[in-house]
Amino acid sequence: MYISTRGNSSERTGKEVIALGMVPDGGLFVPKHILKIDWQDLGSLNYPEMARTILKLYLPEFSDNTLDQAVNVYRPDLFDSENPAPLVQVGKMGILELWHGPTSAFKDMALQVLPHLLKESIRSVAQGDKVLILVATSGDTGKAALEGFRDVPGIEIAVFYPEKGVSAVQKRQMTTTEGENTYVIAVDGNFDECQSKVKEIFGSAEMRDVFQKGKYAFSSANSINWGRLLPQIVYYYWAYAQAVAKDQIKAGEFMNVVVPTGNFGNILAAYYAKEMGLPIKELICASNQNNVLTDFFQTGVYDRQRPFYLTSSPSMDILISSNFERFLYEMSDRNADKVKAWFGELQSKGKFAVDPQTLSKARKYVKAGWASEAEVKDEIHQVYTEQTYVLDPHTAVAVKVYQDYAQSTGDSTYTIIASTASPFKFAGTVLQSIKPEQATKNEWESLARLSDLTGWTIPAGLQGLEKKTVRKVEKTSPAEIPNLLTQLFL
Repeated sequence: MYISTRGNSSERTGKEVIALGMVPDGGLFVPKHILKIDWQDLGSLNYPEMARTILKLYLPEFSDNTLDQAVNVYRPDLFDSENPAPLVQVGKMGILELWHGPTSAFKDMALQVLPHLLKESIRSVAQGDKVLILVATSGDTGKAALEGFRDVPGIEIAVFYPEKGVSAVQKRQMTTTEGENTYVIAVDGNFDECQSKVKEIFGSAEMRDVFQKGKYAFSSANSINWGRLLPQIVYYYWAYAQAVAKDQIKAGEFMNVVVPTGNFGNILAAYYAKEMGLPIKELICASNQNNVLTDFFQTGVYDRQRPFYLTSSPSMDILISSNFERFLYEMSDRNADKVKAWFGELQSKGKFAVDPQTLSKARKYVKAGWASEAEVKDEIHQVYTEQTYVLDPHTAVAVKVYQDYAQSTGDSTYTIIASTASPFKFAGTVLQSIKPEQATKNEWESLARLSDLTGWTIPAGLQGLEKKTVRKVEKTSPAEIPNLLTQLFL
C-alpha cells in the first residue's frame, strides 16, 4: 500500500498511485513500508528477471501477464544488447551506462516499462474512458515518454519542453515523434515553470472536473509517478551484481553511487535500493551550476530564488526538484505535517528551512557537490585523453563531483557513476571539449565528427534525425498551458 508525503490521502494500491501519478491535492505517493530484498537472491538473474522480482515486490496486485510484458522491454531490439545497463570500468570508476535504449537516455529504463503498468492500472481504477499523460521535460523524459506511449490505445500524451532549454538533438527527437496520440508543446519559459504548471493542473479540482466531463483522467510519466521511479531501483541492484561478477568488489562489500541530479528521482531510486538492503555506503548528489541541492545540504535551506542557468547539461537545469519531497519525508522520519509546511513555504515564499535533525539525517545519507561549466568541459577532455572514454556533460558533472569527494575524504570505496545519456545527444559540447578545432555549430555534423574522432557508433535512434520530418509543434507560455490543453483535447 501507498501513502502521501503530506498526509492528505487515504492508503492507495499500486494501481491507484500509478493511475493517479501524484496525490490529487498535492504531495507524492510513497510505499507505506520500504521492503527488503537480498541482492544475493537476485545476483544470478538476468535483467528482466531481476526487474520482474522487484516490480512484483511493490506491485503484488498486478497480473503476471502485465509484469511479463513490462520486463520484456529489456531486449536487444529495443536496447542495443542483451545487457541493457552495462557496467564499464573507466580507471578506478565503474560507469553504469543507462543510455542503451531507444532514445539514448536513462529515462528509457523506466519509460519503456511504465505504459504496461499504466494500462492495467487504468483498466482497474477506471477513472475515465481515456487517459491524458502530462509530461514536463528538461530534455530526456519527453522523448522517452513519447516513445513509450506512442499509439497506446486509450492514452494521449502531451509533452511540454522549455523552448530554449534543450539541446538541438533533444528537440529534434521530440518534434519528429510519430503517433496519432502524441503532442509536443514548446513553452516560452524554463523547466521549473513547465513542471510547476503541470503539477498545478494535477492539483486543480476544476481542471479535473472539466476533463472528466470530456471522459479524460490525468496521469503523469514524470518521476513524480511511482511507476516511473520503481523500475529505476532495479539497475542499482544490477550494477552491484555486475561489480561482484567483475571482481571489482567482494560479495557483501559496500559501493558508492554518484548520480548527476536534476529532479532527484534517479538518486532517490538509489536511496530506496540502499534502504532495501543493497550494500551502498555513500550516495553522492552531483549538480551543475543550478546547485540548489548542493546549497541545501550545506545550509539546510532550500531556496529556488536564484539565477536560472542554461548549461551544457540541460536535463539538470532544474531549481525545483520534485522527488526531493519524498527524500525529505524519509529524512524527517515520515513527518507529513513538516513536509506539507515546507513545500507550502516553497510555493508561497520561494524557500524553506528544515530543522537541524532533518538536516543532520539528510547529510548522513547524501553527500553533495557541483561542477561549473568549465569543469565539465575539462572533465570530458581529461577522461577522453587518459581513458579514451567519452562522457556526456551530465555524466561529466558526476565524475567531477566524485573526484572532488574522493580527494577531500580519501574514501577509496569502489564507486559507480550513473551515466545518464549518450555523449552523442550532446555531440557539440563533447566535441568542443575533446577537440575544439573540430567543433562546429552544426549539431548533425558534430555527431558525425564525434563518431569519426572516437570510433564510437552513433546510436541508431540518433542517426538520420536531421532528415526526419518535423511535425507541428504547439507553442505557449506557462500561464496558457491549461487553456491550450482545453483547446487540444476538449
